[in-house]
Amino acid sequence: MTTSDSKKVVKQLKHKPAKMIKFKKYNTPKTRSCGRKKCTMCGRTGVGGMINSYGLKLCRCCFRANAKELGFKKYS
Repeated sequence: MTTSDSKKVVKQLKHKPAKMIKFKKYNTPKTRSCGRKKCTMCGRTGVGGMINSYGLKLCRCCFRANAKELGFKKYS
């Protein structure tokens, strides 16, 4: 169930408070405190390699494309 679906159902249950409380308890989506991270440039989720060190939060493709601009050097 998506977030918009649960909001629609809550609107419909507005006049039935007991059912609405029970619905919210079991069916509304939970907020994520951890899990899949997103690349700050392209929005790709952490499928491949995510570079989170130094607070970059970039996928490997974006890191390779922008490494020189960020000040990283290739030694080999």
